[in-house]
Amino acid sequence: MSEWRRVQLSDLLTFGNGKRKPSTSGDIPIYGGNGILGFSNESNYQGETIIIGRVGAYCGSVYYETKPIWVSDNALSAKPKSDNNLRFLYYFLKKVELNQYASGSSHPLVTQTLLNSLEFNICTNPDEQKAIAEVLSSLDDKIDLLHRQNKTLEQMAETLFRQWFVEDAQDDWEDGCIQDIAEFNPQYLLKKGAFSTYVEMKSLSTTTFKPEGYYKRAFTSGMKFKNGDTLLARITPCLENGKTAFITMLKKDEIGWGSTEYIVMRMKPGYHLFISYVIAKDKEFRDFAIGSMTGSSGRQRAQAAVIETYKMKIPPKKVVIKINNQFKGIVEKLIVNSTQIRTLESLRDTLLPKLMSGKIRVSFNN
Repeated sequence: MSEWRRVQLSDLLTFGNGKRKPSTSGDIPIYGGNGILGFSNESNYQGETIIIGRVGAYCGSVYYETKPIWVSDNALSAKPKSDNNLRFLYYFLKKVELNQYASGSSHPLVTQTLLNSLEFNICTNPDEQKAIAEVLSSLDDKIDLLHRQNKTLEQMAETLFRQWFVEDAQDDWEDGCIQDIAEFNPQYLLKKGAFSTYVEMKSLSTTTFKPEGYYKRAFTSGMKFKNGDTLLARITPCLENGKTAFITMLKKDEIGWGSTEYIVMRMKPGYHLFISYVIAKDKEFRDFAIGSMTGSSGRQRAQAAVIETYKMKIPPKKVVIKINNQFKGIVEKLIVNSTQIRTLESLRDTLLPKLMSGKIRVSFNN
């Protein structure tokens, strides 16, 4: 029989403290409040585990793992009591947004005592919990597969760039620099007050081309861009961490805008636009950009005027045509996958509160 009751989290979960992260290196993820912060050859938790950010800006963040992990002292762990389904409880904790219960305004904190005392109306039937978790996890599994496909596609593009522009570059190719094939900080018109897509620095990813968390906002001042542009973080530590984006999500002829702390790159006519993103991700180019940084410690910025002088061999037109054809197929698939990811994420985020409140029910076997 289905059971939805008001209970304390202590009735469902056993919470534990993390420990100072080990100094060893390896393949086992080390979790902090902001997710994976490194890897070790040691673990302090095995099997299904929920990880909860304990302190600071990421207090109350929730993660789920099935493999051995190390939970650091910036996080808490949670294991299921009795037959409760841990994947279901992970989704439930995501839905309730634990950060709102944190104590302290300047330095928010979540403790075991606090978590144990929280009361919610929740499904307590393990079979129904499992059925709900399977609906949501099936969506997450599809999203994860598409993300992994995109990661592979980006790696293919990076390999092709290295092959064409570096490893197979011919001695008789023109000696040039990146400003011969790409434009930096192109000038676009966007009227003050115009409502347009805004991309802040935290929206740029270190792992994939597509920014997240962008939204519409009235233009005040900042860098402007359009579809086909690459955004390269220019401030420390964002540049060193690899924050980069390739813009594909704007409406036709829309000009977006955002942080003044990135450089906008756009390939010149005749070159596939995605090449600028792959160049921006290339280690040698990024090291050169980092080397251009000036300013006081902790607030250093890369200089576009210096980056433009990055030396490279310029392939002849017939080679560029071949490069463009290979990039075309990769980018088309990347965009299709990203559109599917956004659709699935929207569906999951719509279903999550309704499944967790019982407004939508799923069939299950007792």
